[in-house]
Amino acid sequence: MSGTLSLGEHRPPLWQVRCDTALGWIVELPAALIVLAEVVVLLAGVISRFVFDYPLVWSDELASILFLWLAMLGSAVALRRGDHMRMTVLAQRLQPAWRAYAEALAVGAPCLFLAVMLGPSINYAQDQWVVQTPVMGIPDTIRVAAVPVGSVLMLAICCTQLARHRLRELVCALGTLAAIALALYFARNWIWGIGNWSLVIFFGVLLAAGVLGGLPIAFCFGLSTVACLLSTTTTPLAVITGQMNEGMSSLVLLAVPLFVLLGQLIVMTRMANAMVAFLAALLGHVKGGLSFVLIGAMVLVSGISGAKTADMAAVAPVLFPEMKKRGIPEGELVSLLAACGAMAETIPPSLVLIIIGSVTGVSIAALFTGGLLPGLVLAVALGVIARKRTGDLAGKAERASAKTVLKTFVVALPALVLPVLIRFVVADGVATATEVSTIGIAYTVVVGLLVYRHFDWRRIYPMLVETASLSGAILLIIGAATAMAWALTQASFSQALAQAMGHMPGGAWGFLFISVIAFIVLGSVLEGIPAMVLFGSLLFPMARQAGIHEVHYAITVILAMGIGLFTPPFGLGYYAACTIGRVDPNAGLRRIWPYLGALAVGLAAVAAIPWISTGFLS
Repeated sequence: MSGTLSLGEHRPPLWQVRCDTALGWIVELPAALIVLAEVVVLLAGVISRFVFDYPLVWSDELASILFLWLAMLGSAVALRRGDHMRMTVLAQRLQPAWRAYAEALAVGAPCLFLAVMLGPSINYAQDQWVVQTPVMGIPDTIRVAAVPVGSVLMLAICCTQLARHRLRELVCALGTLAAIALALYFARNWIWGIGNWSLVIFFGVLLAAGVLGGLPIAFCFGLSTVACLLSTTTTPLAVITGQMNEGMSSLVLLAVPLFVLLGQLIVMTRMANAMVAFLAALLGHVKGGLSFVLIGAMVLVSGISGAKTADMAAVAPVLFPEMKKRGIPEGELVSLLAACGAMAETIPPSLVLIIIGSVTGVSIAALFTGGLLPGLVLAVALGVIARKRTGDLAGKAERASAKTVLKTFVVALPALVLPVLIRFVVADGVATATEVSTIGIAYTVVVGLLVYRHFDWRRIYPMLVETASLSGAILLIIGAATAMAWALTQASFSQALAQAMGHMPGGAWGFLFISVIAFIVLGSVLEGIPAMVLFGSLLFPMARQAGIHEVHYAITVILAMGIGLFTPPFGLGYYAACTIGRVDPNAGLRRIWPYLGALAVGLAAVAAIPWISTGFLS
């Protein structure tokens, strides 16, 4: 949104450009410094605890205070850069005039939510003055003030972006929002009268219309929740701020920005290139060898970057040119890449595993242990299909000499140690995901400087800003979805859902089957993290009640969500793969289905055989 002009925008006058530039510095520089401070504070705590056996009791508390500021400032950075998660597939197919209107609406809706919530967030921050932090003894307002400050900055960003649009589009967009608000106001007595059926209006019709219309998903959640509370209850809106604060403040979620930064460091230091080069030397000559390299590379780097797009971006540019030289159609390449993205959702340290553990209370160490084998099962399934479809084309390379294989292995060894270390240290309970991600950052910096000797200091600031942006987008969704889940729970939605799903035929297997179907659909429409945050807290208690092991259930629904995320025509992950591979999406539409079929078979095996997910749990 802050870069090249999008459809419906006109070239702004100089004062607007200067305002946008100033806002960029106001939000990006502090956000980048907070990311750096989080790394330093947490690393100091880890070193003090593990090396000197002297825990810094204040480190976690200071990191928690900084974390909420990172979430809100990062959300502002994401809003300015257009990084908030949106479903734009339908909006992009509209006629130019309608598409311009949809873009204006996508800015106006966040502006409305922020304006409505600004007053309640200020009141909530003021009320927290009497609460003091347990170790440092400072008022909690210092931490919670991040919410109104971030809201003001995001409002300013929205205003600068609205000013880029033509008056006709602004009138249409703001008129649409006003019309919806007036309709809900005059229909409030009728809405009160229909009881819990009103949830269909707010969390069915309005939410679906916003998501499908291309509005940022976090703000769709927020607006639906605000509309529900204003229309059906007398609950003060400050409760929403409290729930968002609770959702974004979990110390476990500190691993999110750290793993995002770690992934960028792995790419920048060329550790990812070293891994891919070793796999190519080892397998490049066999039938379908480069396809196996692509699958293996995605297994190795998966999850460390914090985003599937980053995983794919670390692998595809290295392998695609050579695979194209061997005659593999680009549609086949992007289909396999997208399928690999879905395959690797449960391979630790996946951020989805960390987030679902935070939301549901399931042990993250258990999820890390349970997620590896199912991912490998799906990788084998993909390998079988890839060999059949690309084997005759990809077997033309000469076998690398043993000396070459050994040399690439030695070069890749420092890089190969990192993913293995992260997965098994957390799975064995030696350290938390946050601690390991901090250690991983320090390790990558040292290896990049001393071993690979490729460390671009000029990339540090952009990487810190990008980390803040992606983390803010993820954390705002978690906060908004937490508030929305609270509203659904207060309306007895969870009990009604439990009753409906409890009457599904087939008992536990019936519940598992309907969950798989639901998460494939949700993964396609909402993306993975919003779907997991919103429905995880509702469905996991039902799974336990049905007698399904929580790790087995978690792994199954995450894989189902991943398949939905990379399934065209709605799955955003598929289009991300096409963008990274620079391939027309139409080229892969007919070729991706055998790969998705292999993933479906693998998912059926994981769902039907709980041991695959739970067999290695102690």
